[in-house]
Amino acid sequence: MDIDSTNPSLNRSEEVEDAENNPSLNDIGEVEEPIKGMCFSSKQEVYSFYAKYVKLGFAVAYRTQNIGQDGEVKYFGVECTRARKRTKRSEIHPLEPSLLSFIDCKAKVRATLQKDGRFKLTTVVLEHTHDLIPSDSRHFVMNKRILTPVKRRLEINDEAGIGVARNFHSIVVEAGGYEALTFDKQDARNHIQRVNHHGQSILLGCGLVSNENTETFVWLFKEWLSCMSDVPPKAIITNQCRAMQNAIEVVFPEARHRWCLWHIMKKIPEKLRGYTQYESIKLALQNAVYDCFTKHEFDEEWEAMIGKFNLDDNDWLGVLYSERHKWIPAYVKDVFWVGMSTTQRSESMNAFFDGYVNSKTTLKQFVEQYDNALRSKVEKEMKADFKSRNKLYDCLTIYEFEK
Repeated sequence: MDIDSTNPSLNRSEEVEDAENNPSLNDIGEVEEPIKGMCFSSKQEVYSFYAKYVKLGFAVAYRTQNIGQDGEVKYFGVECTRARKRTKRSEIHPLEPSLLSFIDCKAKVRATLQKDGRFKLTTVVLEHTHDLIPSDSRHFVMNKRILTPVKRRLEINDEAGIGVARNFHSIVVEAGGYEALTFDKQDARNHIQRVNHHGQSILLGCGLVSNENTETFVWLFKEWLSCMSDVPPKAIITNQCRAMQNAIEVVFPEARHRWCLWHIMKKIPEKLRGYTQYESIKLALQNAVYDCFTKHEFDEEWEAMIGKFNLDDNDWLGVLYSERHKWIPAYVKDVFWVGMSTTQRSESMNAFFDGYVNSKTTLKQFVEQYDNALRSKVEKEMKADFKSRNKLYDCLTIYEFEK
């Protein structure tokens, strides 16, 4: 039987998109069984379809795969995660119980690449050698996910000082119970605590300095450059420290230097609150900074603000305007900043040492505690590396471009 996915009843696109966006994996509803002869447009589409079917109470994973000389996948299999046979008990500790899920389950699907570029199911085995409990589906790793809006909520609440337990409990209550969620408290905790090149900051090194003058920063940056095999950074974000700026011009003359936008904007009350039209001035300044997309547009908005509120004699605003190429978004967007406009990431590294050092820590203790802090960070990085090698990000859409 050759069943074509162009048949409306077997069109996968809407089903895959629904599966990706649906926050609940426990609402099984009508689940379509895999049938030999079904065709799919891609390897991912086969997996997504089978993943929806496994809500019946089991988990799957890619197993066998054949790749041709042209680099294309010729055929592949997706099997129940309990497919492999149990290994023998350890000879060293033969009496220790081994907790394994493998029971040589035969359930699987295999797909073969067709001449038209689609994958056809050539093998379908639906029978399992174990019980299927639909309510168990939310506990399988393959079904766990935290949608982007929920991730952002977890992050915001964490920044506000709300602990993981309260943070997660509020989401449980809002969702209507644990069974309505596709992640648990540990998943939430793991997301909040993630570090390094997995979307977080990397600690490349630290320098212990006695003061913050230009000479000291020149030494610090040169040492850092030496550790980086003399490969300078392409872009740097700092606060408005003049000594640091001077040192950057000496050691990293080709790097694009940008001032931290947050540090500047937080000074608005301090610098402008004395004006009777403070609220209007603040709004006009924020509009000029955040809402102007071109240099010309910003210049016009700034000049209009200065003239309207008679701010020509404000030295702080005068300096900011003369250095606008260092901090105004419209003036720095020609460089890729990885979405960063503040020094928040570097400042978050300060918190990394919380619990290890304090104002009373001696130099000897500092060196020892610094090493302990690094060991802790390395361990977290290794765990994150492991996860990245064994897990994939969920795509939010069905488009190949996102993958």
